[in-house]
Amino acid sequence: MPSFTVPPVVLFVVLHILASPATACTEQEKHNLLRFLAGLSRDGGLATSWRDNSTNCCKWEGVVCNEDEAVTEVSLGSKGLEGCISPSLANLTSLLHVNLSYNPFSGGLLPELMSSGSIIILDVSFNQLNGPLPDLPYLVTTNRPLQVLNISSNQFSSKFPSATWKVMKNLIALNASNNSFTGNIPSSLCLGSPYLVLLDLCYNQLSGNIPTALGDCSKLKVLKVGHNNLSGTLPVEIFHAASLEYLSFPNNGLQGELDGAHIVRRSNIRTLDLGGNHISGKIPESIGQLTRLEELHLGNNNMSGELPSTLSNCKNLKTIDLKLNDFSGDLGKVNFATLQNLKSLDLIKNNLNGIVPESIYSCSNLTALRLSGNHFHGEISLRIGNLKHLSFLSLVRNSFTNITKTLHALESCRNISILLIGRNFMNEAMPQDEIIDGFQNLQFLSMCQCSLTGRIPAWLSKLTSLKILLLSNNQLTGPMPSWINSLNHLFRLDVSNNSLTGEIPVTLMQMPLLKSDKTGMYLDPSLIDLGLLIYGVAPTQLQYHIGSASAKELNLGKNNFTGMIPREIGQLKALLYMNLSSNNFYGEIPQSICNLTNLQRLDLSNNHLTGAIPAALENLHFLSQFNISNNNLEGPIPTRGQLSTFQNSSFGGNPKLCGSVLINHCGSVEAAPIYITSAKEYIDKVIFVIAFCVFFWVAVLYDQLVLFKYFG
Repeated sequence: MPSFTVPPVVLFVVLHILASPATACTEQEKHNLLRFLAGLSRDGGLATSWRDNSTNCCKWEGVVCNEDEAVTEVSLGSKGLEGCISPSLANLTSLLHVNLSYNPFSGGLLPELMSSGSIIILDVSFNQLNGPLPDLPYLVTTNRPLQVLNISSNQFSSKFPSATWKVMKNLIALNASNNSFTGNIPSSLCLGSPYLVLLDLCYNQLSGNIPTALGDCSKLKVLKVGHNNLSGTLPVEIFHAASLEYLSFPNNGLQGELDGAHIVRRSNIRTLDLGGNHISGKIPESIGQLTRLEELHLGNNNMSGELPSTLSNCKNLKTIDLKLNDFSGDLGKVNFATLQNLKSLDLIKNNLNGIVPESIYSCSNLTALRLSGNHFHGEISLRIGNLKHLSFLSLVRNSFTNITKTLHALESCRNISILLIGRNFMNEAMPQDEIIDGFQNLQFLSMCQCSLTGRIPAWLSKLTSLKILLLSNNQLTGPMPSWINSLNHLFRLDVSNNSLTGEIPVTLMQMPLLKSDKTGMYLDPSLIDLGLLIYGVAPTQLQYHIGSASAKELNLGKNNFTGMIPREIGQLKALLYMNLSSNNFYGEIPQSICNLTNLQRLDLSNNHLTGAIPAALENLHFLSQFNISNNNLEGPIPTRGQLSTFQNSSFGGNPKLCGSVLINHCGSVEAAPIYITSAKEYIDKVIFVIAFCVFFWVAVLYDQLVLFKYFG
């Protein structure tokens, strides 16, 4: 996002203020500043600072004076000041610059400040100011000198004023984003403020159509009104704004098609962001005339057709976001080799087909490439190794083949942090090649839903930066490798729905980030700025924002694991989700599971577990999902704590369990004890029976011989 540059006249004034020598301020100036201080409920230590220089307020923290001993600037951003903003600041008749941003000020924004006869810069952003914005024309009749007004990230509500701007002839920048303003965008904005350069109304509740009068803002460079409730079409008149460089209306309810004939009138436009609307039709061929275009965001609309080959003419493009549309055809019609500045290409969930064009591998500055959810096929070219800056690659849900070649090709992408290649390479063998290398920076690897065969490969143990490993929904066999604990940064492991066998290795209980609440488990924060969704990494097709898919998880469900659940599992105290369902585990639920007090989901269903439910499971206060159905558990269900909140489906299929949520209620009289014969006791009884039978028949035979001797 381009930053807004304050016009030279404003910079001159600010620099002149900063360069002015500090002298002693007047008593009247000091009095007004002290009234401001008195209105604070918490001063963040400001009173101490001011008191130490009580004779000269020009030396007070955050206060600047000019050579005439008049206060020209009050800059107290991020000082922890609380309370209401006193109107006494407006009595400082030479005050030019007020910065009270990043404080928890409350109350309203006083009209005295907005109607000041001297203030040219007023910044109260990132506070807790609320109520309506003053409607100045009812209070003042002459034009105000205010040039920069930043009221963003507060709690202002009610209808966004329209008459106020009629007396703001000098306004250059207005930022009212991230509030709760309602109503329409005032059509009088440009008429009242003809010098307006920046207008930011994002993240409010504005509705109605986009006023055509915005096209009269001849000086307007940055127009941002995303994340509101606007409707109608994007008026062609808006492209009459001769200086427009940044046009952003994402996540509204805009409809219609893009008018290529009018868009090209603004050949100096650098950012076009209309994503998250209901725009239909094709991308016009004339888009190639926007040769200065750097960011194109048309994702999450209803657009269709082939991508125009003229897109290749936009040689300054850094971001192309066309995700979640219905674009079709061969991507090769666009010559990406001309887009040497391209950093992010997002085409997820369209209907594009063919092979990945070789020209993409010429975009040497590409950082993020997402081709998921299309109909691409064939093999990934070895030339993908040319993308030395690639950090994010998602190929999910296509028809790519030759997974071994793909991984070898990606070895040269040394900066890759997130690699999502699931729903491809169907029924191929999991590469066991020991020479696969080069993924030292890989943090997130997903190879789900490929029906891959073979074992969990040893080369994964080399991925020392790995934090998330998803191998679910394949046909992997063999045991869980004992080297798993060597992945010191791993906090999410999902190998569910495979055919893995053997017992759970104790080394799995020694994974550092699952044992402690140690921070630093999140993905590379630099990737969050890409604004990308991790789509299709799980069977449920959940969508995760990078950075939010950070729940500590162990999922071994739907395999053929056997043995007893190790008591060492209680060491994984940081787990939020544990799934051991649909295996062949037997024995009792280990008491140590009760140590996993952070658990939100626990699934032990469809095993052969026996014994009673540990009463201490009641202490898992964060459990929102719990399932121990279809085992051989017995005894009463604990009636207190978190377990009492779950339905019978969490406990069904255990004939010997009883409780109020089951058909089998526990009687008021203590049930007769159920004796379980151990193997040793059983063998002893069998030996006794056999010995008794042998003795009996020997005795009978002896009797018969005696009788035969004497009576035969």
